[in-house]
Amino acid sequence: MLSLKQLRYLDAVARHGHFGKAAAHCAVSQPALSMQIQELEQELGVQLVERRRQGAQLTEAGREVARRAQRILNEVRDIGDVARQSREPLSAPVRFGVIPTIAPYVLPALLPLLRESHPALVLQVRETHTQQLVSDLLEGTLDLLLLALPIDHAEIETLLLCEDRFLLAMPPERILRGRVNATPELFQHDRLLLLEEGHCLRDQALAICNLRQVDSVDTFGASSLATIVQMVANGMGLTLLPEISVKLEAVGGRVAIRRFADPEPSRRLGLAWRTTCPRRRDFTALGAFILTAIRSCQRPASPISAHRAKRTRGSKSR
Repeated sequence: MLSLKQLRYLDAVARHGHFGKAAAHCAVSQPALSMQIQELEQELGVQLVERRRQGAQLTEAGREVARRAQRILNEVRDIGDVARQSREPLSAPVRFGVIPTIAPYVLPALLPLLRESHPALVLQVRETHTQQLVSDLLEGTLDLLLLALPIDHAEIETLLLCEDRFLLAMPPERILRGRVNATPELFQHDRLLLLEEGHCLRDQALAICNLRQVDSVDTFGASSLATIVQMVANGMGLTLLPEISVKLEAVGGRVAIRRFADPEPSRRLGLAWRTTCPRRRDFTALGAFILTAIRSCQRPASPISAHRAKRTRGSKSR
């Protein structure tokens, strides 16, 4: 008879592609895991895994069984979540995935809020690219994602939190009057510095500036916005910064910041979780705290906001 243990072991082999790594993940010996997989194959009457010297590869039947096993294991985890929902909100651990263009700016504001209001909450954070986060969510290794929307998948529910506007970052000596238009002409004589392949922010920036063909502009790939900002500060080009990053990345006036002309380009930030997960109440409660943290990041102490404040005070004094 099939057992959840066998399904967990097959799921681990499917993820790791190696019996030894799968056994370590499941905290069992390799022979014990291998024996359970063999018993599962005997029960089903079909080979699920090809054992190779370099590792393990699922057969066609094995991939289909593993896919269904993953769904069953997620349902089992959801049963536990149903029970936890009867307790106080945000009392159970949350395995939380965040993309790199949000995490370093929002988490420093979010974590103190949660520590003060829900000290018992355990937030297990994983920071990586959107594609990997979505895969981890569907596999059941993450509960909740904070990322740029949309995420179109039948098994994922999303909740829009806010719009995050883009701003133009330039070398401090570069002068542009007023607001600027996000057009290809803006980058005719400057390098457009972008994050490396795999970051959704790169694709968003290219779309905003109508630069569908990457080969038509001089771009540079980097793995963090901090690196890009350092390059801009040293006169190596221009870049687009999400507003939540400006308070940190543009501190001290090391880059000049300009807003784009209306309608200002932006990205949509929101939450995502599996549609079968019963913790919607927890996730929406957490979303309120995240939105508070985001709003605090979207009030940058930048030349733009300082200039506006000065004008406002001056007009009142008259």
